[in-house]
Amino acid sequence: MLDADLAELYQVATRRLNEQVRRNLSRFPDDFAFELTADEATNLKSQFATSSWGGRRSPPDTFTEHGVAMLSSVLKSGRAVQMSILIIRAFVKMRELLASHKNLAARVEKLEASQKRHASVINILAEEIEDLKRLSPEPPKRRIGFRPPGA
Repeated sequence: MLDADLAELYQVATRRLNEQVRRNLSRFPDDFAFELTADEATNLKSQFATSSWGGRRSPPDTFTEHGVAMLSSVLKSGRAVQMSILIIRAFVKMRELLASHKNLAARVEKLEASQKRHASVINILAEEIEDLKRLSPEPPKRRIGFRPPGA
């Protein structure tokens, strides 16, 4: 997300947000936040039809999901505190969902394994039955029904 969008979300001025990032650079490694290149910024301006002579003088800072979470810890607005709480709750919920999915995945794996075992046992039984049919000749068929004496 761009710094201006996050500033609006956290209800602080963009310059204040960027100021706090600069003061806490150790909290924002490259995989948390980075500055757009001049080409990317120009492309972004053309995407949003922004005037080339007005607005920002430097390319915007961009934040990953981790950077967004870190911002809530360095900003002091009430909104930032609320966002921090919501982010923590979201992570807890995600962890719970992942744990339940792991349990479900383990149960499905067990079912698949037992199904494979049953299928192999059934295949073996079917093959043995076929072998027995081939080895033992069929008994002669007796005629059913009434037979006159001496026939």
